Amino acid sequence: KSRTSLGCCALEHISLRLRCSYWDGSMSTMKPRRSFESGHSRKFLLVVDESQEVESALYYTASRVQRSSGSIVMFYVIEPGEYQHWMGVRQKQLEEETTKAKALFRLFRRKLNLAGFESVASEEIIREGPPAEEILKLIADDEDIAILVLGASTDAKGPGPLVSSLAAGNAAGGFPVPVTVVPGKLSLEEIRALA
Repeated sequence: KSRTSLGCCALEHISLRLRCSYWDGSMSTMKPRRSFESGHSRKFLLVVDESQEVESALYYTASRVQRSSGSIVMFYVIEPGEYQHWMGVRQKQLEEETTKAKALFRLFRRKLNLAGFESVASEEIIREGPPAEEILKLIADDEDIAILVLGASTDAKGPGPLVSSLAAGNAAGGFPVPVTVVPGKLSLEEIRALA
């Protein structure tokens, strides 16, 4: 199931949870960004899933890194399943999702290499939890993350729940780092010209 194809109920839940948990003043615990200080390097956070628009966001992020330095943090979030109370089922889900995440990381690394981005550094992180919460936690934990890059869905239903809740929702003005939304239909040539 694609992270960007969550139902509207999940989107409302994510948006509500974000507003309640993170935009109520608790952002004061966010570490200051240090990506341009000595000993630090700017990181672009890219949320990875199986959606089509991730590829556009991947190439945009790699182009930005290539032109301005830094690295990519490829981030996969394992969403809690319906059967969390059954330990064996939960463990099996975590193993399957971790395997899927690692396969996606390998696939996207190959795509970067084939597109001429072999010199772009990347790291891979897998976490479990609600996607929007885990994104904010990772940004809070890593003071070098300076930009969040999201791919916008080409679906007629809208840009996707993460884009809607993080970049376009009421919380956008208080988000801790800039959010770049990359249209999912852009070609590699168009992306290179824009990044």
